Amino acid sequence: MSTLTLPPVPPHPKDDAIQLYKAFKGFGCDDSVVINVLAHRDATQRAYIQHEFRTMYSEDLLKRLTKELSGKLETAVLLWMHDPAGRDAIILKQSLTVTKVLEAATEVICSRTSSQLQQLRQVYHTKFGVFLEHDIERHTSGDHKKILLAYVTTPRHEGPEVNREIAENDAKALYKAGEKKLGTDEKTFVQIFSERSAAHLAAVNFSYQHKHGHSLEKAVKKETSGLFAFALKTIILCSENPAKYFAKILRKAMKGLGTNDETLIRVIITRTEIDLQYIKAEYLKKYKKTLHDAVHSETSGHYRAFLLSLIGPNH
Repeated sequence: MSTLTLPPVPPHPKDDAIQLYKAFKGFGCDDSVVINVLAHRDATQRAYIQHEFRTMYSEDLLKRLTKELSGKLETAVLLWMHDPAGRDAIILKQSLTVTKVLEAATEVICSRTSSQLQQLRQVYHTKFGVFLEHDIERHTSGDHKKILLAYVTTPRHEGPEVNREIAENDAKALYKAGEKKLGTDEKTFVQIFSERSAAHLAAVNFSYQHKHGHSLEKAVKKETSGLFAFALKTIILCSENPAKYFAKILRKAMKGLGTNDETLIRVIITRTEIDLQYIKAEYLKKYKKTLHDAVHSETSGHYRAFLLSLIGPNH
């Protein structure tokens, strides 16, 4: 469920474009106008605004925003302006080839559905002229590379149907490949985790827990490490409860000294129009603090105002 609050009667995209142009005019940019407009428009409306802005002022709105905004607010607003697949493509390109912070690419790939990934692959190729698989191949290694490539290229069923018998057999196979033997047969983990639907993996986890007294996530922690373990944990946790998974990622970004703004921006912006409402509920349940308050105490200025506008009311 989205946390986006839209005006009861949305203004015409033309009027929004005019407002933005006025905010850019003169000395310095009126950031609060930019936030008030863009943080309260959905993906379709944002695309229309970009179109109107180009028509009226023969200028690309994204380029103009880059000129007018700065710092973390600029990063957040520019990411927000894209549609979901385009945004994911940008995050992946950045993560795989520029910052080399591979957790971001792993989180995005392993938390998306099969159909989202198919669309993302097309957009990635159109945008950057290179196949996503090619960049994964070049910039990752070992079992981590194997799970990412398999997860990106394997079509998975997205319905709720589960075959209990197959789920139990998968749980058995994973036990045999991991905790039962000395060393780990990573191939079995890659195969099952990349080929099975989310509903099926949740059933495998249930069966595993029932038989061995602890979750598949615990087994993954014990048997694997590094980015490979992170990929498997992301897949298993998102098969059960993506909102809980992202609440955890947000908490980690804000815990301790300093804030990981890159993670904060990525998660809030990519989940606002999907399930941020559920993430807020999970966050409050687990950490006894609203996400709104947590973000408020970790951020400041217009950057804070923008993120809080997306998060919505404090409850």
